[in-house]
Amino acid sequence: MDSSLLIDDAVSVAPKPNLKRPCCSISPDSSRILSSKSNPNPLDALLESFLELSDSSAVALDLSLDRILESRHYDSDQNDVIDRALRLGSALTEAANRSARRRASVHNAFVWALPLDLTIKFCMNTVYLQVFAMLDTQSVCHAAATCSFFHKCAADPLCYSNIDLTTVVPKINNMVVSTMIQRAGKDLRSLKLGVVPCPDAASLGSSQPLVYSIRNSSDTSGFSWNDKRSRQGKESFILSRSCLAPLIADGGALGSLLRRLHLYNIDRMDNTAFGAAVSACPSLLDLEIVGLHVELRQTLESVSRSCPLIERLYFESSKTGRDDSLKLPTCNDLVTNCPSLSSLSLRGFKLHDIKVRTLVKGFRKLKYVDFSTSYSITGDFLRNLGGNAGANLLEVLILRDCMHLREAEVSRLLSAMLAGRFVYLKHLDISNREGLASDNDWSRRSFTPSFMSLGELLDERPNLCVLADFPTEGSFVEEPMTSSGVNSESDSLTSSHTSDDPLVFTSSSESSYNSDQSHPIHEESSDEVDYL
Repeated sequence: MDSSLLIDDAVSVAPKPNLKRPCCSISPDSSRILSSKSNPNPLDALLESFLELSDSSAVALDLSLDRILESRHYDSDQNDVIDRALRLGSALTEAANRSARRRASVHNAFVWALPLDLTIKFCMNTVYLQVFAMLDTQSVCHAAATCSFFHKCAADPLCYSNIDLTTVVPKINNMVVSTMIQRAGKDLRSLKLGVVPCPDAASLGSSQPLVYSIRNSSDTSGFSWNDKRSRQGKESFILSRSCLAPLIADGGALGSLLRRLHLYNIDRMDNTAFGAAVSACPSLLDLEIVGLHVELRQTLESVSRSCPLIERLYFESSKTGRDDSLKLPTCNDLVTNCPSLSSLSLRGFKLHDIKVRTLVKGFRKLKYVDFSTSYSITGDFLRNLGGNAGANLLEVLILRDCMHLREAEVSRLLSAMLAGRFVYLKHLDISNREGLASDNDWSRRSFTPSFMSLGELLDERPNLCVLADFPTEGSFVEEPMTSSGVNSESDSLTSSHTSDDPLVFTSSSESSYNSDQSHPIHEESSDEVDYL
């Protein structure tokens, strides 16, 4: 058959755009073989003729179409032929695509072991799982309650790899923690538990404690203490010493790959329970402990034994200034067994300079140090540091509100920096709400210290930030401190280099924390913490 006649006939019999495409009710199996004898439809015969053309017929088709166009005497007729040829080719392509999709669906129904609806939604589910994995724990739980499809997506272990169950008031119990850890399985990488009354209090340069006191009369949720007491016997929102037990189960399988562990104000956690939990986390890189009734020495010993890869350690005492348990051998073991530590924060402990020096000098990768609100630190540990003797990589040094920090030691530190030590130090905080101590008597306070070398130091190192906030002498009033009574820190002075004002010390009338340890610190009774 002449190809020119085929094209001409195809154009003449092509359906108009407004006409519906004829539907064929023949089943796919019986329609595989069509011929002009079994089906006299001329369109089927014409299509079979087209399909019999080989790929090498493209040139012949071009020539045939040119001859058809030449046979038309008017431009409008030629344009009409071209438009109908394009529509015919597009309709044939769409028909072929639909047939391919139907055949693929039939093929998947026989080959795939999964249900048909799941095969269709497989790619969509993958996208949803990736989105759910980026949500925080509370958002995942809320989404899971909306519909069955989201509930299935939220059941994936990756959605719980970073569990954050911290709250402003107690809302979580052991069962919730266990359920979340079990859902995460071996994909668990981060776990945060407990009560954080001031989530923004841990910002750089702040000594505001994160320790939670249940003596608060009310909390940010508007839930009064009496309301909590009235719920006893109905439901419990308290985390006990066994809240980390799922990490230890099955030989510590669920805790073996944990990278981050943050625990806040879990009142019933003790040394034994904490040590057992840490022993199941050998891959721990980031450990943050606030307000737990655990001893500093035993905590550091547990970390030294079980966490050789740790890089960040943050520990804030629940009893400011009364934990004097740290021993020099414990410091040596921690330095030896945890060489990768780069960030160390020990806040509110009674630390002596010789022990602090062992830690700061021993950790060769140490960049961040925070000993805020610690007792007994005079600053003597900084002597001869900042070079080959250790602490040469230190970038941040925070000694805020250290009761026994001496003015002379601070001045000696600034002189050492001017001499070329601590070359990487960018942030120094020596603020103190009761002023700096004098050399001979720490009870004599300096409220307007003058450091002769500071102005020259800022000229030489313009990127250095020095925070030095001191009160006006006699302007503070001693009063009991509770977490509800801790106001946000007054704006600290940021000392940076300017041509006109190299350094200005601002005074604040901020209330002082108790400098005299003779004042009693009340313990919470056991029944007082047993709220629901």
